Amino acid sequence: MSRIKYYIFVFLVLFVTPFYSQNNIEDDVALEQNRIEVFIQNAETETKQSNFYSAINILEKAFEAAEKINDKKSKGIILSKIANLQYLLKDNKDAKVSIIKAMAIQSGLEDKVNLAVSRYTYGLIHLKEKDYKNALDYFKSSKTIFEEEGLHEFVAKVNLSEAEAYIAQNNLSKANALVDKALILSIKYKLPIIQSNALIQSGIVALKENKLDKALTQISEGSLLAKSNNDLETLNKSYHILSNIYEKKGDYKLANSNLKLYVKLKDSISSIKLENLSPQKAQLIIDNQDALIQDQLDEINKKKESDSLSRLTTILSVGLITILSLLTLSLYKNNNIRLKTNNMLYRKNEELLTEKERAEIAAKTKTNFLSTVTHELRTPLYAVTGLTNMLMEENPKPEQIQHLKSLKFSGDYLLTFINDILQINKIEANKVELDPEVFNLKNKVENVIAALNNSAMDNNIFIHFEYDKKLPEIFNGDQLKISQILINLIGNSIKFTKDGDIWVRVTQLANKNKTHSIRLEVEDNGIGITKEKQDSMFESFSQGSVQINRKYGGTGLGLSIVKGLIKILKGKIYLKSELGQGTSFFVEFPLKEAKEIADVKKKDYAKDLNNLDLTNVKILVVEDNKINQMITKKILNKMNLNCDVVDMVKMPLKK
Repeated sequence: MSRIKYYIFVFLVLFVTPFYSQNNIEDDVALEQNRIEVFIQNAETETKQSNFYSAINILEKAFEAAEKINDKKSKGIILSKIANLQYLLKDNKDAKVSIIKAMAIQSGLEDKVNLAVSRYTYGLIHLKEKDYKNALDYFKSSKTIFEEEGLHEFVAKVNLSEAEAYIAQNNLSKANALVDKALILSIKYKLPIIQSNALIQSGIVALKENKLDKALTQISEGSLLAKSNNDLETLNKSYHILSNIYEKKGDYKLANSNLKLYVKLKDSISSIKLENLSPQKAQLIIDNQDALIQDQLDEINKKKESDSLSRLTTILSVGLITILSLLTLSLYKNNNIRLKTNNMLYRKNEELLTEKERAEIAAKTKTNFLSTVTHELRTPLYAVTGLTNMLMEENPKPEQIQHLKSLKFSGDYLLTFINDILQINKIEANKVELDPEVFNLKNKVENVIAALNNSAMDNNIFIHFEYDKKLPEIFNGDQLKISQILINLIGNSIKFTKDGDIWVRVTQLANKNKTHSIRLEVEDNGIGITKEKQDSMFESFSQGSVQINRKYGGTGLGLSIVKGLIKILKGKIYLKSELGQGTSFFVEFPLKEAKEIADVKKKDYAKDLNNLDLTNVKILVVEDNKINQMITKKILNKMNLNCDVVDMVKMPLKK
């Protein structure tokens, strides 16, 4: 049993004694905070009764108590209240000192609401000194915080103070808008004193605008409301303004009557203020307040002695309950967050799937549209190019030849453009497939160069060809796509090079199991490409610049087609270029080596076409376009060939 007592004693020494020591300190702080609250409440009571000196002295005692426990928040609030009372007593110099100290403390604490109250008070001090710019700055900064915190009464007060500043500057439109806002807030949140002030301000604006009837209505309503709320200051102000209104209207009897009411009420208010503001009365009030506060503190001390043990139990219980509550709250919040996150992810996934479906439908619609349009455009273009060629062969007048050549060039250019669009559309729609066959790579490149050599010679360009000796010549691959890539790249170099050289190189990068990694390089010493444009060169309709497009022409689709074809060949393309120094395009792709196929020599009838006997040859032309039917028939007739034309839609179907 003695051991149990020993443990209890140790527990009390180690745990309870420090707690009580700490508890005593906390009690002292709480006691001072209670004193501060009592001081502030009593000061507010004195302020409402216009006992301003008394209120200041009470607040100074509150400030001493706050300094004792270093309660910075309370110090800021007290200094702000003292500054407001000094402002009411027209002691602007001391009011400025107090409010600046208050704002310095509150800024360091980030005490937003009380800082806003201090800024508003500082704005009022500036307004009284007719420093309207600074007054408006402080009003606006305080109003922002009041609006954020939903303090509608303060927002309405600031609006009225801002309106007063604008009235003084004769900015009546802004003043009117602010008064209306204050009036709406006062009615919405049932603030009768602010409502009466807003009505008076509205009447002043109307009077300045010479709207006498409106001014009379607003001031009369404000006066009645002030009277019902026993707001003597506002009521007295209304009498003075009413006197001015009646004087302007020419009703001197009512003007004189309201002026008398104003003078009489002003004297009464002055007498009350004089009595309340006497220092002797203030001291008497302070003495009474001190006695009241001491009684309250004695009562707190008595209660403290009787409740210390129960407080310990309560604190421990509250602590345990608090910990359990926090754990429960944490689990609840985590669960809610998890549920909300899951729901949000689910919704986002649904939205993404919907958008994906829309994008796929849009892409499919675009592909179908382009396929249809380009196909339909090629039919009339065949007629344009065909008729142009026929007219050029029928001995046109000399002055018509240039026009026909221009027409032929435009038709061929448009046909090439449409074919390019159709090609890109097929590539994007994944409708272009590999068509591998055995071919001679070296011969294929030489044939492409030979085909483009005439265009190169027109620009005084020499094309040089280099083929890697380590690289075999026979491969199995899609030679048509390789040809298209080379035609586009060499054609580009020819277009942008003048009086220069083009080098076409075919080299081997690697060889594994007879699958060769091949690099095609097309280098020129033409105009080059700027660094800024190099990244976007492989996009559709992209060219070096607007000036280049105007000078050299073209659609900007060639490199986009090349990139698409290289992707199908499972290769890559990149470039190196410097402006004015030329450009090099590099294409790398795999090709599988093949055995050389037997060269079966076939008779080339095309070389001896004139000696062929075609009298017994019958040709059937199936075409639904009348113009194309006519053009095709004329072309064949010129070649001494007979043909029959059948409309595609009228052809009988096989059973």
